[in-house]
Amino acid sequence: MNNLTVGIKKFLTNKNTVTVVGVILAVIVLYVGYNIRVKQATNPVTVAYAKQTISPGIQITEDMVGTTEVPPAMIKGSIIGNVSSVVGKYSADDSVIPEGSLFYSRSVVEKEQIRSNIILDYPSGYVLYNFPVDMQSSYGNSIYPGNYIDIYLKAINKVDENSQATEDKIMVGKLLKNIKVLAVKDSNGEAVFSNLDEQRTPAMIIFAVPEKYYILLKKASFLRTYDTTLIPVPTSESLKKKPGELELSSTDLESFINSVTVWTGEE
Repeated sequence: MNNLTVGIKKFLTNKNTVTVVGVILAVIVLYVGYNIRVKQATNPVTVAYAKQTISPGIQITEDMVGTTEVPPAMIKGSIIGNVSSVVGKYSADDSVIPEGSLFYSRSVVEKEQIRSNIILDYPSGYVLYNFPVDMQSSYGNSIYPGNYIDIYLKAINKVDENSQATEDKIMVGKLLKNIKVLAVKDSNGEAVFSNLDEQRTPAMIIFAVPEKYYILLKKASFLRTYDTTLIPVPTSESLKKKPGELELSSTDLESFINSVTVWTGEE
């Protein structure tokens, strides 16, 4: 037994033996690694593709997407391979996805990133309102699409010559409540929250209201003689299972606005 142990030790400590064993192991490693790389390069990968041409700004539905197998060598760039990662998204405003094309992250975006998405997302009979804001009035860019806001009005109630009052009065009150925000855009019309890697400054909040409230807001915004200011105030209404209906909050403010303006449109 001792002789066998001594023989094995001599064999393993022999330089020529170590060299041969090292070469054999290196060949095995190279062979295995080569085969793995060959399989990785030749085994087809299942990816999603467009079954039809998809125009810009269109929601991608399940019937538009198929799957196919392609060699890994064909997969270049930021390809979206999973069908579930494509269905429900939108084609970018500036992208046409051709029939048979793979889907790339550059051309597949969220709804909020589509400039025209707001025209698809408000009730019939409502009118879109573009409400100007800045970083301060948007509460440090804290008003998001899907949030609800109330709109307050501040105005100077001028002293009437026939009144006993001796000085102007400041009026402040809630004009409208439960308004759903559809979009928040910067001065270039880009969605403020579409790319979190970019710091975009809000310039407008877009929402929709019935026409009578649209006219009321427009009247109020033009009352410069009365130093009027419309103030958006975010609420927690979006956290409720059933948010409240959009409605007028103050008939007094409505009456004031209508008393100092004239509507010339047709009913």
